[in-house]
Amino acid sequence: MKSAKPKILHEIGGRSMVGHALAAARGLEPRQLVAVVRHERDAVAAHLLSLEPGLTIADQDEIPGTGRAVQVALEALPPQLEGTVVVTYGDVPLLTTGLLRELVAAHDRDQNAVTVLTAVLEDPAGYGRILRAPDGTVAGIVEHKDASPEQRAIAEVNSGIYAFDAAVLRAALSQVTTDNAQGEMYLTDVLAIARAAGGRVAAVTTEDRWQVEGANDRVQLAALGKELNRRILERWMRAGVTVVDPDTTWVDVEVALSPDVTLKPGTQLHGTTAVGTDAVIGPDTTLTNATVGQGAKVVRSDVTDARIGAGASVGPFAYLRPKTDLGEDGKIGAFYETKNVTVGKGSKLSHLGYAGDAEIGEYTNIGCGNITANYDGVNKHRTVIGSHVRTSSNTVFIAPVTIGDGAYTAAGAIVRKNVPAGALALSVAPQRNTEGWTEAKRPGSPSALAASRAHRGATAP
Repeated sequence: MKSAKPKILHEIGGRSMVGHALAAARGLEPRQLVAVVRHERDAVAAHLLSLEPGLTIADQDEIPGTGRAVQVALEALPPQLEGTVVVTYGDVPLLTTGLLRELVAAHDRDQNAVTVLTAVLEDPAGYGRILRAPDGTVAGIVEHKDASPEQRAIAEVNSGIYAFDAAVLRAALSQVTTDNAQGEMYLTDVLAIARAAGGRVAAVTTEDRWQVEGANDRVQLAALGKELNRRILERWMRAGVTVVDPDTTWVDVEVALSPDVTLKPGTQLHGTTAVGTDAVIGPDTTLTNATVGQGAKVVRSDVTDARIGAGASVGPFAYLRPKTDLGEDGKIGAFYETKNVTVGKGSKLSHLGYAGDAEIGEYTNIGCGNITANYDGVNKHRTVIGSHVRTSSNTVFIAPVTIGDGAYTAAGAIVRKNVPAGALALSVAPQRNTEGWTEAKRPGSPSALAASRAHRGATAP
């Protein structure tokens, strides 16, 4: 990845690659769940435990190879462990629980010693090849670097995902060596050992190659991310969501959408965002961990950790920061920024302003260019504005300050003191005009010439 971040912690669809793999494995409801770690061990282990606190972490030692990885996993489990052991990987983010269930079901039904998940690829380069016996079972797996030219022509490949009988796996791993081109303990050697001992080795072949695709660089990661997004959008469209342009719409795996939601071009929905029925999102809108109520509209805006009530409207070009709570039928309009603010039902913050650390009641109208001055250079302070308040253009509220219900502010007011209910707040200095200032102070300028023409026109007969 050419990154300071461990490969499996890179994200697609709002979740790390290993997070996707863990979710697929967790869906099997296993009795024991073990993660084998080595590279950037502490960062990876901490991330895994944050996702699955009951997970067992096993550390791989200096002996390389997938066989050794599985061996240390078994060593971290009770020695009397019986049943089916499923092995999967942290860099196969599109693998599903459904496919793992299919693998386990076939393994148990046919009483196999080993069952391997395979796929047929147009370009199998780099993958281990599946060697089939005349009866259709699996005779073995040969790694690409150890394969002959004839074996490299085989298109069926090993995904690296298996179901093992626990006793067979434990016994076979004790016989695996590092005698190969890579000097590694190959997990694939278990298949030949199990077969030689009389066990049945079979395969489950998937036609969905994406479920076994891994990512070793950012090009592959982007391809997996695009395919994941395509699948997410298809699922939501089949559930009743309108996606106007799937090519420019991105939705994370944990997003929740209701029927009859409309997503317009350029929409991105991240994290735990939830959108209610009949809401319209976009175009060109990003929502992160946002909740949008039924019938609300969000246009060309950025919303993070905020709630938008039913029937409310946001944008265009609004920026809703964390802890913004816009009530039912409310409005936060063009070029407005909010943070840690509660806006009551039917209230409007229509355009060109900032509201931070504030509480606004119901059916209040905040005029153009209003600002809550919430920061004194050291501490944040709160502004409280009541219900049915009307504030005129360019009002500045110097927090902490409270505006009573039904109060008004005049244009350009700087409100430093509380305003009683029903009062009008003014802070107006007398206007003074200095006649002839432009012609005297800016002689020859276009403004001075225009003023001269105006004066001549005013005195013409």
